[in-house]
Parts: sequence; C-alpha cells; structure tokens
Amino acid sequence: MARYKMEFKRSVAKDLRGIPNKDVRRILDRIDGLQDDPRPSGCEKLSGQERFRVRQGVYRIIYEIQDERLIVTVVKVGHRRGIYGRN
Repeated sequence: MARYKMEFKRSVAKDLRGIPNKDVRRILDRIDGLQDDPRPSGCEKLSGQERFRVRQGVYRIIYEIQDERLIVTVVKVGHRRGIYGRN
C-alpha cells in the first residue's frame, strides 16, 4: 500500500500548544501512523462530513482523506469534550 502524505491546517499547531508534552508525543505518533493506514481500526467517519476521527486517550484527531492524491489532512486536534463544536 502506498504511503500517504501528511498535511496540517495551521490551526493544528495552536491546538497542540494547550496539550501536555507527553500527550503531544502520543498524538503525533498516532498521526504518523495515519500515513500507512488512514483508516485504522477504531477510526470513525463523522456524520454529515467528509472527515474522520481517531482517538488517542481523551484526545481526538479530526482529519480528511484524499485517496486520489494520497493525502491525509489533519484538521483539528483537541480534548473530546470540545472537539466537535462548530468552527
């Protein structure tokens, strides 16, 4: 299987600033795994959107997949209690 290219929205850096360093490392490891398998076990498609989410502890990683271009774009990272609000 081909390896997907990772892209990040600019807001993701801001999202990660408020998260403790040990958790950021785990989140980045989880994101890195999306390059090989953008639909790992446990990922879910968000209803009404062309986005997916994957869990890492109490944090959620929201991302989009462009299969035709082999690109995964990380849209948002945050705590589960506030990640799904409208932005």
